[in-house]
Amino acid sequence: MVREREEGGGMRLEELRKEIDAIDDRLLELLNERIRVVQKVGELKHKTGGAIYRPEREKAIIERLLRKNGGPLTEAAIEAIFLEIFAVARNFEQPQRVAYLGPEGSFTHQAAENRFGAMSEYIPLHSIPAVFKAVHADRARFAVVPIENNTNGFVGETLDELAKTDLKIVAELYMPIHHSFVTKAEHLQRIKRIYSKDIAFNQCRNFLLEHELDTIEYIPVESTAKAARLAAEDHESAAICSHIAAKLYQVPVMFENIEDNHRNQTRFIILSDFENAPSGADKTSILAKLSDRPGSLYEFLRSFHEAHVNLKKIESRPAAENTGFDYWFYIDFEGHREEPHIQKLFEKHRDEIKYLGSYVQNG
Repeated sequence: MVREREEGGGMRLEELRKEIDAIDDRLLELLNERIRVVQKVGELKHKTGGAIYRPEREKAIIERLLRKNGGPLTEAAIEAIFLEIFAVARNFEQPQRVAYLGPEGSFTHQAAENRFGAMSEYIPLHSIPAVFKAVHADRARFAVVPIENNTNGFVGETLDELAKTDLKIVAELYMPIHHSFVTKAEHLQRIKRIYSKDIAFNQCRNFLLEHELDTIEYIPVESTAKAARLAAEDHESAAICSHIAAKLYQVPVMFENIEDNHRNQTRFIILSDFENAPSGADKTSILAKLSDRPGSLYEFLRSFHEAHVNLKKIESRPAAENTGFDYWFYIDFEGHREEPHIQKLFEKHRDEIKYLGSYVQNG
């Protein structure tokens, strides 16, 4: 029990600090005990070939803890703490190498760290095909790429790579996209140019107009992370970039959250070479390769309606050359491939479906 100070009834700071130290000591002991058990699990997985990253298991742990929680920790706080614990534990089972669409400081980098923590090894790559290739070539265990943004739609290059790959989607992550206006200039009037990715200029148009920054030079670059690096070197410039990029390149933030749509978010997918077990709250992604004839899409989708499968997303994409198809359809729906009614759908359309993965549904 925390003892009260006799004078005034207040709690003494030194006693509270000692109590925190004692709690930290217990936490350290328990965390080490948890890691020792994790190492035993890792040994069993190495013998049986089991996957190290099990999103459905992590989801079940967090949901159980949320049910037990009596506060004051919030749901978001519990998830943040335990996702980092899970990431550290996975690295004790097996070092994690994660390829992502770079450069360092990009929003994809931020998404990757959100799921794989500070201890994992990260490999920034210049293109989405390069990220897929890194996992195929065993240079990385996981790939993290964007697949869609709620403002700008699907990332066509990701859909094209999904059509070619044998990798499976093992997890998804929806992340709010907030842009910062960063500069080493002391005043807005001293800024002569702004660096950013072309899409970021469009997403922050109202801010630029409101601050009369629409008449100066806009310089599009490959990424918002590169924009921050250039602004760090050019004291008469600014950058529109992520907060993580501003911190990485030590450029002061003048304005936060300057995007027009404050609900702007990007969906990222994590890919690897294994498949998830059912969690009870799954999403499955497929590519449907349908013949070019009247009614083919209707007939295909009617099968899902008859099986009472809830479709979450459908997006058409021109097929790659020499495939025999004019369009492919990317489709998300509720359920796991191992569920009997989903298996029947796959069997019925086995010549039309390319399976991309079943994974815990987050969005």
